[in-house]
Amino acid sequence: MTGPVTVSITRQVDPSQEDQMLAWLRAGTELAERFDGFLGSGWVRPEPDSSEWHMLYRFSSQTSLESWESSPQRRWWLDSAQGLVDEFSREHRTGIEGWFDEPSSVDVQDLRPIPRPPPRWKQMTAIFIVFFPMSLIANELARVYIPGWWLPARVLLTVVVMMPLMTYVLLPWITRLLSPWLNRQPR
Repeated sequence: MTGPVTVSITRQVDPSQEDQMLAWLRAGTELAERFDGFLGSGWVRPEPDSSEWHMLYRFSSQTSLESWESSPQRRWWLDSAQGLVDEFSREHRTGIEGWFDEPSSVDVQDLRPIPRPPPRWKQMTAIFIVFFPMSLIANELARVYIPGWWLPARVLLTVVVMMPLMTYVLLPWITRLLSPWLNRQPR
């Protein structure tokens, strides 16, 4: 069997130990990130104050998962939670269902930091770079080929044509092109 493998673990945690648990989870994620094939991790609780935590981590293959699970780093990490965490179920899943099955929750968190979006002015600039020339071309083509159309109908046609091009082709392209500038953090 090849392909990604998700490990789902249910652990019992004393609710008063939430801060320690979060620090422990972050430490485990940082260790796992150093292993080839690590695809991510997260946790879910059925209720905000629940002592039951459903944890997930995912590797690109069974081989990369086994490398992590048999590592001394993981053993040290698990040992560091003695008295903090009790594991009471473990399941390996393959395929997409590994991320979407149980449990329903009010509390979900991906433990990796969320990248900050670019400032709005940079987003606006990227959109303008694509929208302005696209708008000029669309309006000129409409003026030449459908000059007698009622203005709202002509605008509707140009918008219906432009929106998919902007959404699926041009904005992804300009975002990739400008990515170093868009994502550069201020000094």
